[in-house]
Amino acid sequence: MKNLAQHICSLAITAWVGALWAIGYIAVYILFRAQPDKQLAGLLSGQMLAVVSYIGIVCGTYLLLYRLSISGKAALREWVFWLVAAMLAITLLLQFGIYPLMADIKLHAQSPDVMQSALAPQFKMWHGISSILYLAESLLGAVLVIKGASKKL
Repeated sequence: MKNLAQHICSLAITAWVGALWAIGYIAVYILFRAQPDKQLAGLLSGQMLAVVSYIGIVCGTYLLLYRLSISGKAALREWVFWLVAAMLAITLLLQFGIYPLMADIKLHAQSPDVMQSALAPQFKMWHGISSILYLAESLLGAVLVIKGASKKL
């Protein structure tokens, strides 16, 4: 059973980090290049990023609980535990804090295109913050993969 749980850890890391990179840097990029309607591209990319967030929430929670079940309180002294916790915290902040805030700004823009409204500066600021956090999470994920953390989880 321990072997199965370990394999699930490897799959969780692969799914989470793979989704971060594939959707955030490939699919969204292609979508904005191929779709002339930028509002539609933004809507679709938001939906895809929400799926990435939920993948991260499920995988991150599993990884942390697995580590705690194996090491107990000693897990709190391991860098891998805190790396995954940081990634999960960023995911939660984006999905339940910043993304809804950006959607609210769009809703109150009183214009079909938020970038042509008086709220454009606020939207740009939060979009920039979300992009920086997404990049940070992606880089932490790369460290998780490169350092072979699946063997340590």
